[in-house]
Amino acid sequence: MSQDNPPLPSTRPYLIRALHEWCSDNGFTPYLVVAVDSRVRVPQEFVQDGQIVLNTSYEATSHLQLGNDTIEFKARFGGVPRDVWVPIDHVLAIYARENGSGMAFDPPEPEPEDQAAPAGSVSGLKLVPSSVPEPEGAAPSEGSGPPPSGPKPSKPRQPVLKRVK
Repeated sequence: MSQDNPPLPSTRPYLIRALHEWCSDNGFTPYLVVAVDSRVRVPQEFVQDGQIVLNTSYEATSHLQLGNDTIEFKARFGGVPRDVWVPIDHVLAIYARENGSGMAFDPPEPEPEDQAAPAGSVSGLKLVPSSVPEPEGAAPSEGSGPPPSGPKPSKPRQPVLKRVK
């Protein structure tokens, strides 16, 4: 006799929390790359190519909740406090701003009305170099700004991301 086992919950929220903690513990700034559609609540004026990059450090956010189904917090965008609400399956990547180390995830299933959207609007992961300026999404932390002085790399570092299913 075989019993049908219910599907296991996604590992994505656990990996996001673990990498967020790793970034925070090591003095790095955790950034999330989020696929934006009508199910995501972020300031639309900061969305580019169907994505937004969010600084989710404790210094840039308040009331940060990294849950199993959603990520919620308050942050300042252009000096204006805003609420952010992201379904876990819309997180495309989490990485450390300073060195690009992190992990990438599959994009979310499209909404029924999004299926008519042009190909590539949210279908692929757009890797963001670690040398990009602060996203306008969250207020910079006191320690943000240029990285500590030292040898400058000859070219911008690309995030080291691994796709997880």
